[in-house]
Amino acid sequence: MAIVLGTLTVGGLNVLVYVAAQRLATSLAATIMSTSAAALLLLSWMMLRQRPTLRAAGGAVLGIVGVIVMLQPGGGDADGWGIAASVVAMLSSSLGFVLTRRWGADVPPLTMTAWQLIAGSLVVMPVAIVVEGAPPALDGPALLGFAYIILVATAGAYAAWFTGLSRLPGAVVGVIGLLNPVTGVLLGVVVAHEPFGPAQIVGLALVVVGVLIGTLAPTAPGPGPAPQPLVRGGRRRRA
Repeated sequence: MAIVLGTLTVGGLNVLVYVAAQRLATSLAATIMSTSAAALLLLSWMMLRQRPTLRAAGGAVLGIVGVIVMLQPGGGDADGWGIAASVVAMLSSSLGFVLTRRWGADVPPLTMTAWQLIAGSLVVMPVAIVVEGAPPALDGPALLGFAYIILVATAGAYAAWFTGLSRLPGAVVGVIGLLNPVTGVLLGVVVAHEPFGPAQIVGLALVVVGVLIGTLAPTAPGPGPAPQPLVRGGRRRRA
């Protein structure tokens, strides 16, 4: 189980994402990956019998539209292998997350995270050794960067994600995942001083509204007035 899940959610996913990043514009790759919100919704319905609500489906659609508006993936040459890598990465991770919920319902999220990261690393390691060879020498800043990626961006992120999967429907988790490209855009603006124009504002607003629609439960109606006791003949009994 750990080998299958680790390959789907860690090893195979990260290799395919790396291939897509090398062959596609970031905006197009991120847009394709954002459709995992719809994939998680459908796979959770088919495999976990979690029937999605209209709010979750509407929130996913609105959020994906917002990502498209925000990232504007059109323009430039679209590499076929890069698109294929992005699509397979999206389907691989979505299937792996749903299977994690199905097979690991009784496994603590931290334990599930550890085993999948170990299994996924063991799957990728032989390929990395053959293709890339020995790792390069690392200086202090590089070691700090790797420490952040390993501890925060990988171990911490997967633990948080699997905790969410164990407590929320897959459709809701998928909609929340649409905040990932929003975070990327905001970090690009703050760190890399990338442009942030009207399209990004409208797209970000659509994503946030879609996430709110898809994740917030509808307000339950308040209790109505207490029924009045009746006497024979259907008349109200006087106090």
